[in-house]
Amino acid sequence: MTSPNPHAIDTDTLSGMKPLRKVVYSLGSNLGDRLGNLQGAVDALRDTPDVIVVDVSPVYETSPVGGPEESPDFLNLVVVAETTLEPRTLLERAQAIEDAYGRERTSRWAPRTLDVDLIMVGSTVVDHDDLRLPHPLAHERGFVLIPWLAIDPRGEVPGQGPLDVLAAAADRSGITRRDDLVID
Repeated sequence: MTSPNPHAIDTDTLSGMKPLRKVVYSLGSNLGDRLGNLQGAVDALRDTPDVIVVDVSPVYETSPVGGPEESPDFLNLVVVAETTLEPRTLLERAQAIEDAYGRERTSRWAPRTLDVDLIMVGSTVVDHDDLRLPHPLAHERGFVLIPWLAIDPRGEVPGQGPLDVLAAAADRSGITRRDDLVID
């Protein structure tokens, strides 16, 4: 794991406490009870020790990107949280939540009951085979940027730029805000 600032420290040297870092998750579901799957994932994130959910975006219905033509539409949302947890722990929690909702990893673009993508953890930059932060495609995915912008208008993707600029450049076709679908 590397940081843009090579002199950054991950603890408060006086107290030994780790600072809270902003965490962004993108959630999606296009199989089964899509809204129920998203609600369950948000609840599981809220129940995660040392994760404080700050805001949950509205729900958006989106056309699948990159998958088989017959794939059903997704419901997507973004969760912004704060945590002291390490990125690896946050990724493992995301995968455990997916597994709890029957996520099958048959192929990269296959339809899924639940997708919980870790988009960013503070300004942390990671480039491992199984964990890349910020998420390498987040800055160009309308189904991530548009919900995120709705709750974090001053947000930015580390190394890529402000959300408003990135969202304006993203493909918005096939993305519809669903105010009739609400996450508690």
